[in-house]
Amino acid sequence: MDLSGKTAVITGSNSGIGLGIAWELARAGADVVLNSFTDNEEDHALAKEIADETGVNARYIQADMSKGDQCRRLIEEAGRCDILVNNAGIQHVAPIPEFPVDKWDAIIAINLTSAFHTTAAALPIMREAGWGRVVNIASAHGLTASPFKAAYIAAKHGIVGLTKTTALETAQEDITCNAICPGYVLTPLVEAQIPDTAKKYDMSEEEVTQKVILDRQPSKEFATVEQIGGTTTFLCSPAAAQITGTTISVDGGWTAL
Repeated sequence: MDLSGKTAVITGSNSGIGLGIAWELARAGADVVLNSFTDNEEDHALAKEIADETGVNARYIQADMSKGDQCRRLIEEAGRCDILVNNAGIQHVAPIPEFPVDKWDAIIAINLTSAFHTTAAALPIMREAGWGRVVNIASAHGLTASPFKAAYIAAKHGIVGLTKTTALETAQEDITCNAICPGYVLTPLVEAQIPDTAKKYDMSEEEVTQKVILDRQPSKEFATVEQIGGTTTFLCSPAAAQITGTTISVDGGWTAL
């Protein structure tokens, strides 16, 4: 897979899934733009590390995905956007009557509305270039539901709907839009939660991983950030040129239940 000459903008990509996707696209030859709401030396160092190891151009652009004008500025500042990966997201868990309104608003803004703004800004650039790929990182929770995650599930279902609409509006162009729906992915954040969860349930780390964290994932294995990155890279390949408006589950069989 050769993505040389393409530029990929990945939102929420200074850690976890977003960073994994950036690495895989860079290894395929794409220039990459990393993003998060912070603007630290470490953020820019990540871009330099990717550039040094892969030989592509990589840079970091700060933009707060909870603010529509900053979402659009990210794309404008990138200058080129052949591949857009909408990955930024946050989570909060609470019953609906107790769900804080500010958390609802923030999750909808970052997990859903940001993708509308970045897509709206990126499509004219893709159309001018005559080629584009939009990959939205949804979730198994974009296809199913769980209690206490109302905002996250509403946003991820919304991302799936936005994916379909974007695909239909670009169906007769060399632009595709698809959603990847991961189950549980082994990110540094998830890994750090395992010891505390084991203590909470008075289980070993292996037991709590299998019986609690991966309870709904039939494979009983985490997906990896490299697998999500590889799936993203595939969706940018010629083999995927007629794949648009759909969801690809990387969830160990979760949505097969």
